[in-house]
Amino acid sequence: MQKLIAFLTLLLLAVLCLGLVVINNEMLGDYRIDLTEDKVYSLSEGSQRVLNDIDEPIVLNFYFSDTASKGMTSLRNYANRVQSLLEEYESRANGKITLNVIDPEPFSEAEDRANQFGLTGATLGPVGDAIYFGLAGTNAVDSQFTINFFDPQKERFLEYDISKLIYQLSEPEPVQLTLLTDINLMGGQNPMSGQVTPAMTFYSQLGQLYEITTIGSDAAQIPENTDVLVVIHPQNLSESLQYSIDQFAMRQGRILLFVDPHYESDAMAMMGSLQANKSDFGLLESWGIDAGLDSVILDGRLGLDIRTPEGAVTRHPGIIGLTGEQLNREDVVTSNLELVNGSSFAPLKLAEGSNLTLTPLAYSSADAVIVDGAEYALTQDPQALQRMLDSSETQRITLAARFSGPATSAFTQAPATESASELNMAHVSRTTKLNLIVFSDADLLADRFWVQQANFFGETIYTPFANNGDAIINASENLAGSDALISIRGRGTYARPFEQVQALQVAAEARFREQEERLQNQLQQTEEQLAQLQNVQTESGALTLTPEQQAALDTFIAQRNEIRRELRDVRYQLERDIDQLGNYLKLLNIAISPLLLVTVLWGLARLLRRRAGKKTLEAIGS
Repeated sequence: MQKLIAFLTLLLLAVLCLGLVVINNEMLGDYRIDLTEDKVYSLSEGSQRVLNDIDEPIVLNFYFSDTASKGMTSLRNYANRVQSLLEEYESRANGKITLNVIDPEPFSEAEDRANQFGLTGATLGPVGDAIYFGLAGTNAVDSQFTINFFDPQKERFLEYDISKLIYQLSEPEPVQLTLLTDINLMGGQNPMSGQVTPAMTFYSQLGQLYEITTIGSDAAQIPENTDVLVVIHPQNLSESLQYSIDQFAMRQGRILLFVDPHYESDAMAMMGSLQANKSDFGLLESWGIDAGLDSVILDGRLGLDIRTPEGAVTRHPGIIGLTGEQLNREDVVTSNLELVNGSSFAPLKLAEGSNLTLTPLAYSSADAVIVDGAEYALTQDPQALQRMLDSSETQRITLAARFSGPATSAFTQAPATESASELNMAHVSRTTKLNLIVFSDADLLADRFWVQQANFFGETIYTPFANNGDAIINASENLAGSDALISIRGRGTYARPFEQVQALQVAAEARFREQEERLQNQLQQTEEQLAQLQNVQTESGALTLTPEQQAALDTFIAQRNEIRRELRDVRYQLERDIDQLGNYLKLLNIAISPLLLVTVLWGLARLLRRRAGKKTLEAIGS
């Protein structure tokens, strides 16, 4: 009888488990729990806001060469991660996103379509097949945006890249960017040399991405249709223009600001001047930001070498190069930058009592000192500047930062001027979320700090030697997205070190390396023979091959294809043990663990029944 009860109990538990699985798949598919450490399979609040703002249907075509990537375990695991995240987007979009998973096999229509989208077919592994691993999105008006290739090294920004693509598809209107500066960005005739100078390179690059309106300090207000405001070395701004900028910020407008304690790249402004050519932007202090525009940063470790008028080479501590160690790898603006050059940076920090949040984007080394800006402007000798480094007060200083959070307007009401009254908008005294990126140097925009231009048969060729332009584009692009996009930061990585897998991989590679090298040598010899045969045909000028040559060519091609097939099999064997281990783990998680749990629960239930029966017998006996 007890055996029958135990069997029925196990049968009931199995039916219950199966029923729960069916209910979960059919009714609870939209409800998930992400138990990973960094929630890498969940969407952030910012991504969900992007999905909520979708008006028209969007189609996402995920191209991954599943067949050609056979044996590439790491890449395939990352592809599964990307596909799972895309499925989460589709699930959370309430039917507004359709996801298509496509394997673009060689010479197929799918591969042609991937090429039409502009996706990158990367040649990975020894076989030489093109591997597609990208995303192409389209909307109802046939606009399309792509992620050419999902680079595993950029996994931390995977969610941001996908959300940005969806946002671009849902907001097809071009971004309106307003540039506020008195600096000559568009080039023209140089009044000092008389030569015609081209436009600044960063300005040309921005013009390829956005619709740009340029205004000067004499403007009364910024254009009403402005999406992103870029302010460069502001000086002498009218009260009405400052009010317009302030209200743009209070209405959560996005601002990219370049201020400078001593802008050295304006030769006309520097002629005959003995004072520091510093920016003037008093709104920062009102918003809760201390830009320190009366000070300049000297860095003994990051100073760049310059050539003196006498022809010698010396290090200039005021002209510094920020390497990857000084750039924030956790923020999308600076994560992929390696070098940013600039001159006479100012220190950035929060003002006392500020409620803003400061996220550093770039900072000095720990060997930096703060000196007076006016004294720096008067000191032309780099050796004298180096002597200023002899200080015990060295520190690490923020040079570029993102500011967000609550801020108060610099004005209590609109200025009583005719131009200000024409603004025709209600005064906003406070914002809950300031969107502002500040670089404390404007010289880094000048070409001489990051790019060389050359004329090649009438075409201007740009050769960058630093990432200044990338920093500007990244910051503009990030701000050009919605507030939701700006809030998305780099997420964690899903990969964790697995020592047992690494040991298996080392053993497998040792076992199959000799066979792989032999096949590689055969493939190389076959391709050399093919090349020789083609050279013979080219030298002879014959349009057709002799029967013997054609037979040899067919043999070589067939041999090459066979070697490539064997190479694919070898790569598969290299990873087979790892795949088997993965299958064992899946079996352990899916089948054995639940069975063990059921067995333990059944054992506990039986033990409790025995104890209850024993107590009953004892009670009857007493």
